[in-house]
Amino acid sequence: MVLMLLNKEQQQQLLAVARASIQHGLQTGYALKINIADYPSALTEYRATFVTLELEQQLRGCIGRLEATRPLIEDVAENAFLAAFQDPRFPPLAMDEFAELEIHISLLTASVPLEFRSEQDLIKQLQPNIDGLILVEGYRQGTFLPSVWAQLPEPKQFLRHLKQKAGLAADYWSDTIKVYRYQVESIA
Repeated sequence: MVLMLLNKEQQQQLLAVARASIQHGLQTGYALKINIADYPSALTEYRATFVTLELEQQLRGCIGRLEATRPLIEDVAENAFLAAFQDPRFPPLAMDEFAELEIHISLLTASVPLEFRSEQDLIKQLQPNIDGLILVEGYRQGTFLPSVWAQLPEPKQFLRHLKQKAGLAADYWSDTIKVYRYQVESIA
């Protein structure tokens, strides 16, 4: 896993595009269309992102992708729009919420599989505040960004809640569970 860090100007460009895409969505109902030629190569590489929105330090939307399927700048514009208007946990963002909206962007590294012999072995390998995890069991899947460690600081607790997010019981365990680790560059 290699974090490819962006400079401050590139980070500000991403935040500006996320905000512009949400504003465009408020006005038109659609995400902002991006002209790739307008951006430096660092912002046009294929990267997976999540965009998290907060109002008064409370979650207001979070949408993203675990795999890089489009240029970074496009992914941020689309995920910002989706987090604002199509996160099924929240109603669409209202115009009066826009000015106070905090935008956080997570740029993900490629995920790598973890090898473990037991749940305890897996728990020992977890790196709080560093690891994002993807848990897969059959057709069930869940992910937690590294920022979730702030609410669930104990590795065992983190894993139990991740299993629940994937639709499994907190105490569920099977030899067929797969877990992948990734890291993020956080931009706010």
